[in-house]
Amino acid sequence: MRGSDERSGALFSYVDLEARVPASHPLRTIRVIVDNALAALSPGFHDLYARVGRPSIPPEQLLRALLLQAFYSIRSERQLMERLEFDLLFRWFVGLGVDDQVWNHSTFSKNRDRLLAGDVAAELLAQVLDQPRVRRLLSSEHFSVDGSLVEAWASMKSFRPKHDPDDPPGGSRKRSRDFHGERRTNDSHASTTDPDAKLYRKGPGQEAKLCFVGHVLMENRHGLVVDAELTRASGHAERLAALAMLDRLPTVSPITLAADRGFDARDFVMELRERRVTPHIAQNTSGRRSAIDGRTTRHPGYGASQRVRKRIEEAFAWIKAIAGQSRTKLRGLARVRWSFTLAAAAYNLVRLPKLLATGGASP
Repeated sequence: MRGSDERSGALFSYVDLEARVPASHPLRTIRVIVDNALAALSPGFHDLYARVGRPSIPPEQLLRALLLQAFYSIRSERQLMERLEFDLLFRWFVGLGVDDQVWNHSTFSKNRDRLLAGDVAAELLAQVLDQPRVRRLLSSEHFSVDGSLVEAWASMKSFRPKHDPDDPPGGSRKRSRDFHGERRTNDSHASTTDPDAKLYRKGPGQEAKLCFVGHVLMENRHGLVVDAELTRASGHAERLAALAMLDRLPTVSPITLAADRGFDARDFVMELRERRVTPHIAQNTSGRRSAIDGRTTRHPGYGASQRVRKRIEEAFAWIKAIAGQSRTKLRGLARVRWSFTLAAAAYNLVRLPKLLATGGASP
C-alpha cells in the first residue's frame, strides 16, 4: 500500500535526543571521553569567569561545539550555530535540549576567546590522553616529531614596510601598491593584518607565504598526538619546538625520537643526547656529513622508527584538510596556536572509538 504524503503536524511532540542517537554512533564514545576530560578541567574554569554577572555560555558546551566544528569541517561559527538549530545529533553532543535557544554567533566567538587565557586547548589534549583506557594505547618510549606550515589569514598585499611614510595608518586597505622588484624580508616588512605571521618559503623554487609553523609530537604505537605547538615561521622553529615538546613529556626513561632529515643538525642531535633521547633522524647527506652515524643506524629500531614516523603526515593531513587548519581563520599567534592544539585533540578523539573497540589492535 502506498504511503500518504500529507503533512499534518501533531499538537504535541516528545523528542528524546538520547533515543535518536544510535548506540553504535562513534560520537557516543567520543562524548564519554570528552565529558571525563571536561570534568577534570572544571575546577580551572572557575578562575576564567567572574563570580557575579550574567551567565555566559558554559565552557563545556562551548568546547563540545568547537570539537564538532572540527569533526564536520564547518567553516565558521555562524554556520556552526545554524547547524545547531536543526541538527539533533549536534544538540545532543553539545548538551542542548530540543527547545533550548542557540547562541548568537558573535556571542559564541567572544566566549571562545575567553578560554585563551587558560590554555584550555592544551589541557584538554592532555586530559584526553591521561584517561586510563586511553593511556594504555600510548607508547612511553618511541616518538616522532614534524612540522607543517599553517597559512595565515593575511594577504601578501598586507606585507608592507614597517616604517613607510607613504602608508599612513587608517588608509584605504584596497589602495593599490606596486611591490614588484622590492626586496621584502621579515626584518624590514610586517603584515598589517597579522603582525605575528612571517614570510616563509617551504623549499627552493616554492612560493613564499605569510604563515606559521604547526608542530606535532606523535607516539609511535598508534600514531596519536601527545603534544602540539605552533610558532612563528623560521628556519630553526621545528627543532626548537621539538625540544620544547620533549621537555614537557612526563616520561623520565630513555626514549627515541624519529624525524625527517630537516632535523639532522649537529647541535640538535647533541641536545637530544643530553636529554637521554636517541635520535632516530633520517640522514641528510646532500653535500654534507650527517650528524647520525652507524652507531645509531645499525640497530633495527632505527629502521622501524623511520617507517612509523611517516604516519605523522596522517595527523597533519586531518588537522589541515578536515579541521580547517590549512589556512587559519584567526589572527594572532595565541589564537592560532589555541585553534591548532584543539584540532590536534580532535584528531585523537576521532581515532579513539575504533582503537578502543579493537583494544588497540590496529597497526
